Amino acid sequence: MNTKAESPQAGGGALDTAKLALAGLLVVGGVAGYYYFEESSILLRVIGVIVAVALALLVTFQTARGRDLWHFIQGSRVELRKVVWPNRQETLQTTLTVMVFVLILGVFFWLLDLGLLWVTRMVTGQGA
Repeated sequence: MNTKAESPQAGGGALDTAKLALAGLLVVGGVAGYYYFEESSILLRVIGVIVAVALALLVTFQTARGRDLWHFIQGSRVELRKVVWPNRQETLQTTLTVMVFVLILGVFFWLLDLGLLWVTRMVTGQGA
């Protein structure tokens, strides 16, 4: 746990808002260009969208929120390295256990459905 109290930071003002709007326009422009140049090669159109998204990310990471996002991503990578992942045997055992329980519960609910159908037919008089 983090012992420091986190204080909300200012959004960066009008300049950050303008940068985020520019980033949004870059993405929209990349997608619009993809459809506008439909007679062009699909490869060129996809590259155009990728370049537009990359430029939008570059502009976004220049804002206060973008820097906060980048710090969060870096922190997530550090935490991901701390995870103890199961080995192959543990994974197979867990998968088998889940499959067995799904099978058991599937049969249980199938029998419950048949029983409730039988009771409903008997109560409504539709049973033979």
